[in-house]
Amino acid sequence: MWGGRFAEGPAAVMREINASIPFDKRLWQQDIRASKAHLAMLAQQGIVGTEDAAQISAGLDKIAAEYEANGVPVDLSLEDIHMATEARLAELIGPAAGRLHTARSRNDQVATDFRLWVRDAMDAVAAGLVELQKALILRAEAHADAVMPGFTHLQSAQPVTLGHHLMAWYEMIRRDRARFADARARMNECPLGAAALAGTGFPIDRHATAKALDFDKPTDNSLDSVSDRDFALDYLMAASQCALHLSRMSEEIVIWASQPFGFVALPDQWSTGSSIMPQKRNPDAVELIRGHAGRITGCLNALMMTMKGLPLAYSKDMQDDKPPVFEAHDLLALSIAAMTGMVESVTFRTDRMRALAESGFATATDLADWLVREAGLPFREAHHVTGRAVKRAEELQSALADIPLAELQAIHPSINDSVYSVLTVDASVASRMSHGGTAPAQVRARIADAKALLGL
Repeated sequence: MWGGRFAEGPAAVMREINASIPFDKRLWQQDIRASKAHLAMLAQQGIVGTEDAAQISAGLDKIAAEYEANGVPVDLSLEDIHMATEARLAELIGPAAGRLHTARSRNDQVATDFRLWVRDAMDAVAAGLVELQKALILRAEAHADAVMPGFTHLQSAQPVTLGHHLMAWYEMIRRDRARFADARARMNECPLGAAALAGTGFPIDRHATAKALDFDKPTDNSLDSVSDRDFALDYLMAASQCALHLSRMSEEIVIWASQPFGFVALPDQWSTGSSIMPQKRNPDAVELIRGHAGRITGCLNALMMTMKGLPLAYSKDMQDDKPPVFEAHDLLALSIAAMTGMVESVTFRTDRMRALAESGFATATDLADWLVREAGLPFREAHHVTGRAVKRAEELQSALADIPLAELQAIHPSINDSVYSVLTVDASVASRMSHGGTAPAQVRARIADAKALLGL
């Protein structure tokens, strides 16, 4: 490729460190597509003749069929997917193959191919997240009334519904989809035609190639076009945030599946056993999702460190931009699919959830609110009164709803028997009717909103 400048070939180690074909062969579909768009533009502009253009186009189609059938052959001497394709094209059609690289450089070629790949990856992730959202909505709808403990500091706090909790997961995923959509819109500009760094003197039509590749427009600065990897970092940032959400969801499933909680029964297809303990059913799928979050955020850090000190325009360091993105995408896609399967098939033990919600003084805030509404106490005083009531319930080994009225009146004389109407977990959740609250009516309203957004 660049032998005219060098008398000797590269050393074996140099050949190996310089080659990216072992990993960038994943870009072959994007490379063929971008090359065909570039070729069509060159022919339209009269830069490449009609006969040569037809030969090149047919050759690219044959190469694509070969790659599809047999994969991309790895030859380190050809360095990357771009040179591998160009070399095979020359074998097929002869010297006319060399005209394809007119008015472009590998710098703008790889920037375009990589953008196309990342854009496809974003679309694939978005589709997977939609399926996860659908699974969450359906399970939430089925459990809109099921009472469970709500926690702060992993301590029983107030009763909520399982549907409300699952819709909280839905909201996390909704924001993840929005982040990927934002990143996709921002990166949808085409670098093809920026050439090495300065543009080209050939009369190319960059708007035509941008349109052919479904970009909104060509990039506006040739230096930035070949230097920019913000789109890859944006993908990794969105992927990292999504992975963190999936990890938090996984952690809750791990906790819920433990015997002290017993909130869920794990499905066979998403759990494993032990090699020595026959009774074990381990939540390995969600534990791996939780572990993948660390690797995905590590990929983000790897690319940030690669890019942090690079001058404009292209440096060979940027060859290392693709492995972390490829790794993160593979891990994220697996994680989303596994979480979707878990949500769809896990059994929620709502009887156990209700029992624990009723056992942890979770309606204490409802007693305090009643004292404010019915007895006219300032909230801080009501808070102290309720604390004394909880302490007395502990002494009596009783739930708040079962404390005799005389005991409550000994704590504060304004309490009357109407207080018992707010001390059940069902009354507690039903009362939380503020927008976004845990009341079943509010949960169903938010489910209806979510269904409308997803066209369900």
